[in-house]
Amino acid sequence: MTGKKLLMLVGDYAEDYETMVPYQTLLAVGHSVDAVCPEKKAGEHILTAIHDFEGAQTYSEKPGHRFVLNATFADIQAEDYAALVIPGGRAPEYLRTMPGVLALVRHFAQSGKPIAAVCHGAQLLAAAGVIRGKRISAYPACAAEVELAGASYAEIAVDQAVTDGQFVTAPAWPAHPAWLAQFLALLGTRISH
Repeated sequence: MTGKKLLMLVGDYAEDYETMVPYQTLLAVGHSVDAVCPEKKAGEHILTAIHDFEGAQTYSEKPGHRFVLNATFADIQAEDYAALVIPGGRAPEYLRTMPGVLALVRHFAQSGKPIAAVCHGAQLLAAAGVIRGKRISAYPACAAEVELAGASYAEIAVDQAVTDGQFVTAPAWPAHPAWLAQFLALLGTRISH
């Protein structure tokens, strides 16, 4: 199988599992993945955070791993990529303030390319104005942003995902099996046993 070239957009304090697991999974099934962060270069790292559900009103946060970037945001050309992956965590809150990031998200949306966003990744989709009329899942605290962006918030179990057109979204990392399976289906990835 010849894989597709994918782009993963991250920032400091991206959720660890939502960054590491999709990155490694997509590589394992034969895709190439360029992980980029605005204002950082290939070889530099971002800090990640581990979010867990331990019975509090929201998630807890612990330090995660350092995730090394393998491409430079300033050097990428969106046209070179078949799809976009947006992990959650606190990073999307910051990234959505950057015009270059919003333009990148809009390119993928307007080109009809698959976009996978998990947890707070929907904040980028909402800020870019690309989800109007879509059914989008996210971490429940992001429901208002999703709805204010003109989308229908998909209130689903934390281990589920939803696909609407080119968008595959999920509430948090426990949805990885469903979220990644639906994203791989959009990419046309076939896995045989």
